[in-house]
Amino acid sequence: MMPAWYGRMNRRERVLSWIVAGTVVVLLNLWILSSLWGAVASAQKEFATRRSKLAEQAVYVKERDTWTKRDEWMRQHQPVLKDPSEASALLDQVKEVAGKYNILVENPAIGTGETTPYHQTVFASIETKSPWPPLVHFLYDVQLPEAFVVFENVNLAVDGSDPTTMRGKFKIARWFAPGQKGK
Repeated sequence: MMPAWYGRMNRRERVLSWIVAGTVVVLLNLWILSSLWGAVASAQKEFATRRSKLAEQAVYVKERDTWTKRDEWMRQHQPVLKDPSEASALLDQVKEVAGKYNILVENPAIGTGETTPYHQTVFASIETKSPWPPLVHFLYDVQLPEAFVVFENVNLAVDGSDPTTMRGKFKIARWFAPGQKGK
């Protein structure tokens, strides 16, 4: 019942054919198992992502009242962008707070920032020079939640000529209610 081609092989050829066939079967099985392990790993990763997303959504649902109240507070208190001169008012406010703490303000600049579905911004860019303690008070006083003022970019370094002095570069923005156009 042996095929004729197999019968014509000598012993060494038969052993070699079994080795080749075994190697092909092993490689095929490894390829199949590798594909299965990849699919399992992918499914586990997707399951973990979905479980994390579900946990996040459960927290949002659980804290829905808090987020609803915060949204309502934002709608009631967030200022409306009247015109681009708000950037100048922001710069004046920043200079006033800096003056309160004897912080040297250099290279002031103003501009309008991004507009998103959630907010519009105007910004003031400044560079400062001061000791560390007044700078901390300045950062605290400028960035009050009720003022809707944020530091979008901060770069602090010790002054090379005086190790007790800090140099700072700040991009400070005020966020306004979305969808309001200048009048």
